[in-house]
Parts: sequence; C-alpha cells; structure tokens
Amino acid sequence: MLRISTTKAVATLAVILVGLMLAVPSFFTADQRSGFIKSLPSWFPTWIVPTRAIVLGLDLQGGSQIVLEVDRNDLGRTMAQGLRDDVRQALRESGVQADGGIQLQPRGVQLRVGDAANRAKVMPKLQALSQPVTDATLGQTGARTLDVREEPNGLIQLTYTDAGFNARVRRAVSQAIEVIRKRVDLGGTTEPSIQQQGADRILVQVPGLQDPARLEEQLGKTAKLEFRLLADSSAGDVDMLVSKDANGQKVPVERRVMADGADLTDAQPGFDQKSNEPIVNFKFNLRGAQRFGQATSENVGRAMAIVLDNEVVSAPRILQPITGGQGQISGRFTVQQANDLSVLLRAGALPAKLTVIERRTVGPGLGRDSIEAGKHATIVATILVVVLMFAAYGVFGLFANIALLVHVGLILGLMSVLEATMTLPGIAGIVLTIGTAVDSNVLIYERVREEVRAGRSIPSALQAGFDRAFATIVDSNSTMAIAAVILFFMGSGPVRGFAVVFILGIMTTVITAVTLTRMMIALWYQRLRPKTLPI
Repeated sequence: MLRISTTKAVATLAVILVGLMLAVPSFFTADQRSGFIKSLPSWFPTWIVPTRAIVLGLDLQGGSQIVLEVDRNDLGRTMAQGLRDDVRQALRESGVQADGGIQLQPRGVQLRVGDAANRAKVMPKLQALSQPVTDATLGQTGARTLDVREEPNGLIQLTYTDAGFNARVRRAVSQAIEVIRKRVDLGGTTEPSIQQQGADRILVQVPGLQDPARLEEQLGKTAKLEFRLLADSSAGDVDMLVSKDANGQKVPVERRVMADGADLTDAQPGFDQKSNEPIVNFKFNLRGAQRFGQATSENVGRAMAIVLDNEVVSAPRILQPITGGQGQISGRFTVQQANDLSVLLRAGALPAKLTVIERRTVGPGLGRDSIEAGKHATIVATILVVVLMFAAYGVFGLFANIALLVHVGLILGLMSVLEATMTLPGIAGIVLTIGTAVDSNVLIYERVREEVRAGRSIPSALQAGFDRAFATIVDSNSTMAIAAVILFFMGSGPVRGFAVVFILGIMTTVITAVTLTRMMIALWYQRLRPKTLPI
C-alpha cells in the first residue's frame, strides 16, 4: 500500500497531466467556425497537445440551422429510372421487345408492344410490378403503387399513383434523416437536432457551427457513387457526363452500373504511394466485391468511370481483375475534399436530392438566465461537496477534493479529444459524477476507519481499506455504466449527451478516486509517519 513504484507514479502523473492539458483550451475563447483556440498562452505546448475546445450544445451557444426539402421532381425521375429497369427485366423474362424502346415519363414509363400476343404475355408481369401501398402507422391502405394501363395501338403506361409516390417520399425522408445524422454525427458525440417537418422537409441544427454554408455543403451532396465503363461516342445506351480527367468536358459513359456505393462497407482518406496525392480508399461487402471482380475481369483493358453524383471524378484503365473487394478513388482532391468524401461515402447516399430552402444561424435554445442558473448550481454543488469532505475526513478529505478537481478536469479533457458536445444535461452529468467520485472515497475511508477500530496498524488499515473497498467500487460503477450505455444507445440528443459525460466520469473515477488518492496518502504517510490517522 505505502510503496508506490516510480514507474507507476510517473505513469499516473503523466496521464493526469495530459488529461488536464487537454482541458485547458476549453477555458479560452475558441474560434466559432473550427473550434480551435487561437489565444492560448505562449507556454502552452501546442506542438504536443491538441488545442481544440469543447463545443457547446445548441441549448448553450446556438449553431447553424438549415431546412432541407426532398426534391420531388428528382425523386420522380429516380423512381421512373428504377421502374424502367424493372420493365426491361419483365420484357426480357417474357421474351418480348418494346417497339421503339421504353420512354421515361415524369412519374413512370411508357412503351409500345404492337403484337397482341406479346402484350398478353408481358402484361401479367407488368401488373405484378404494382404493389399495395403500406403505411408505417396504418399498415396496408388498400391503394396500389402503380397504375398500369393498356392504351389503344399497343401503348402501355405505368405511372406511380399519388399514394405510391407519397409513400416513397415519406420513406425517402426517413432514410435521409438517418444519412444526415451519420454525416454530421458519425461519432455519436456532436448531438445535432434533426427533425422531420411536414411531409417532405427536414430541420437540421448543428451546435457550435456558425457557418450554415459549410453545413449545406456537407449535407447537400447526394453522394451517389457508381462504377461504370467509358463508352464510344457512337454507342447508343450512354450518358454524357462531365469528367474531371477531361478538364470539365463531357465523356460518354455506359448506363450499366458495375457496382455502386450501396455495397461499400468502409471508406477512408489516404495518400497515393506514387504521387502522394490525397485519395479515398474503399472496401466492398461480399456482394459488391463479387460484382466488381466479375466486371473488372470481363473488361480488362477498358477505362472504368468512377461516377459521383453524375460526375466522372476519375477514369482509370482496368489493367487486371480486381477481386479483393478493395480499391481507391483519385480525382485531384485536396486533403479536406478527400476527408469529406470519405465521410459521405461511409454515411451512405441520400435516397433523393435535397434542396435547401432556409439557412440561418440560431441562438441558444435556453435563456441566458437558465444557463447562468445551471452554472451557479454546478459551482454551489461542488463547493458544498468539497466543504463536506474536508469537514468529515480532514486531511484525507483534502486529498479527495484534489482528486475530485482532477476528476472534473479529466472529463473535460476527454470530451475535448472526443469532440463531444457539452449541453445542459451534460453539465448535470458532471455534477452527478462529482457525487459518485466522492462516494468512492467515502467507501474507502469508512473501510479504513473500521480497520483502525479493529486494532490494525496504520499501514495495514490503509492497505485493507483500499483493497476491500475496491470490489464494492467496481460493482457500483459497473451497474451505473450499464445504465449509461443503455441511455447512450437508446436515447437521443440531450439524453445521449448526459450519458457520454456520465460514462467518462465513471472511467476517470478509477484514476482519481482510487489510484491518485492512494498515491497521495502513501506519499503523505512516508513523509510524516503519523502515529494516528486523522480520519
């Protein structure tokens, strides 16, 4: 108990020092756009310790707000293109060809099958494309997704019904909310506010970001990634797309998609080993790897177009089959563009184009009086706990109070590293962890008192107090950690903010309430050699 190895003491102090240094920037004014500190003291080792401050939540400092709306016209075109592929498959299975091909309409397709026998063969398969409309709340509504009509002269029209189209809009909004949440809160610590407004609008508020244009840039991209083949200009079934490799000129690209971003499992920024240019490394799932491997095996020697949001970002030549399910995207990116693209690809593509209809900076969600009241409550609670511990345990209480201050500093330092957002519930979580940290010291000290009363020597009593109370401390903190983890994964917004702070507080308790306190008491005893314990 009273022998602390030099290695353990140095390691403990180093961890505490680094944690406290990470918390220092949060007490200075941060740049509102980046969150980094520009006015730190000259002595601060910025070359070692990151200078990022804790970002305050919407309820404490405000942030950026944009309102997005699903582009119904774009969604209609996407649905029509998907329907065209389904109709083409139905024709192929029936052994029927459409006279003049399949024509796209605003909300569907039309085709002509002049032969009556062929129409009779294909119509059942086309009718089967129409499915019952299912509402998430009401279940099946009785309406159908498609209106399939057979007109004179062999004309067949397939059009999405209003019920089918509106159901797809609702589904697109729900999917878009999840994609947006991943883009702005990939680590689960930013705590944005993302809510559906009306049938086709989404309200997004991000704390601490005072630049709505930056948020719009991050969320406005569909991030639809496709791997196609370059084609000859004389080929029929092609799209003319802008290419970065061709200095903005349009190049012919086959409409057939070899693989797409839906099959990606990971995307990370990196640097090309030959040119040292920023790139994005990607990895496919099993299905995507099989499709990509088969396509590259069949087209060795041809140029593959990497298409992002209908723009060819790169068109490398396939030199050999790529069967490992991994590859890279290069396109004259900057480091920031490569980072942003990797985030977009990991989050997934938006199901439809989103149009920004409102952008602005918002103020704190809580009144200034409420914020100040929360600060005062935290200060008062801390002072009362410190006074109570000192009054109850004397010098041992002083050690607990020092550990308590370090405990709070470590929480702030960890939040800075994780780029977690501090909200008013987060402040409440800090206050709660103050009580739990002190509670650990109370358990230890009371156990030491019992051992002294039992007639043990001072070293033996101290050793038994820490050892026997440790199991109880682990049990109590484990149960609280389980509750906090459940809150984090099942909660949202302020609830998750509270859970993050509480989990960090439980982690730092082991370092401060047990290890640091034990080291201070050991050093105190070795120096003073008291005859009785002041506890």
